[in-house]
Amino acid sequence: MDWIETIIISIVEGLTEFLPVSSTGHMIIAQNLLGVPQGDPFVHAFTFIIQFGAILSVVCLYWKRFFQFDNTPAPEGSSLLKRLKHKYYFYWLLIVGVLPAVIIGLAAKKSGLLDWLLDSVEVVAVMLVVGGIFMLFCDKLFNKGSDANQVNEKRAFNIGLFQCISVIPGVSRSMATIVGGMTQGLTRKRAAEFSFFLAVPTMAGATLLDLLDLLKEDASWATGHNIAMLVLGCVVAFVVALLAMKWFVSFLTKYGFKAFGIYRIVVGGIIIILLLTGHSLAMVD
Repeated sequence: MDWIETIIISIVEGLTEFLPVSSTGHMIIAQNLLGVPQGDPFVHAFTFIIQFGAILSVVCLYWKRFFQFDNTPAPEGSSLLKRLKHKYYFYWLLIVGVLPAVIIGLAAKKSGLLDWLLDSVEVVAVMLVVGGIFMLFCDKLFNKGSDANQVNEKRAFNIGLFQCISVIPGVSRSMATIVGGMTQGLTRKRAAEFSFFLAVPTMAGATLLDLLDLLKEDASWATGHNIAMLVLGCVVAFVVALLAMKWFVSFLTKYGFKAFGIYRIVVGGIIIILLLTGHSLAMVD
C-alpha cells in the first residue's frame, strides 16, 4: 500500500465506521477498486487497526460521558463487588455488551472464517443489498423506543448478540447494534450512542489481537513504511470519523434508516452486476 491508497481507504473508514453501511465492506470495496492485493496479512490487519483510530473519536466527542462514574452511595450493606459495579456501572455495561463479540469473534478468527470473509467482495455486495432491504422497513418495525428506557445489563447483552452478526463484512456493526438497541426499546439516538460506546472495547480488542497475530507470525511486516501507513491511517480515520459521527446522530434522529438502505442497495447492486458480467472492480490491473 502506498500513501495515496492509505489516505483514501482511511477516509472511507472514517466516513463509514459509524454509518449503517459497513465500514469493513466499504474498505474491501475501496481496496479492490485501488488494486490493493487481497489476502495479504498486513492488509487484513490494516483494515482492523485503522478502525481503532476511528473509534477513538467516540472517546473524544463523548469524553464527559465516557469517563462518567456514579458517585452516589451504593445500597447499604453492599459487598465490595457490588459497590464497584455501582460506581463503574457504565463500564460494566460495556463489558457485558462486548462478551458475545469476544466469543464469536475469536471463534471466527481461529477457524479462518474471518480472513476468508475479508477477501470476499461477493459477500460484501450481497450483504449490502440484504441489509439495505431490511433497513427500508426497520424504522416501522422497531421505532417504538422511549426516552424512559435506559441501557441495562439485559439490553447491553442482547445488543452485544446483535453485534456478532457484523462479523460478516457488509452487515455493518453500527447497523446491527443500533437495530439491536431499538429492538430493546431504546430510541434511535440512545441506541446509536450506545453503539458508539460499545465500538471502543470491541475495536480495541480486535486491534490488539491483530497486532499480536502479526508480530507472532512474522514481524518482517513492521517496516518503517508499514508502521507509518498505520499511524497515518489511524489519524485520518480519527479526524474524518469525528466529523461524520456528529452529523450521523442528527440525521438518524430526524430521518431514520431509509436513505442508508437505498444507498446500500444501489452500491451492492452495482457491484453484483459488475461481478456477474465478468468485470473486475480494480480500476487498474
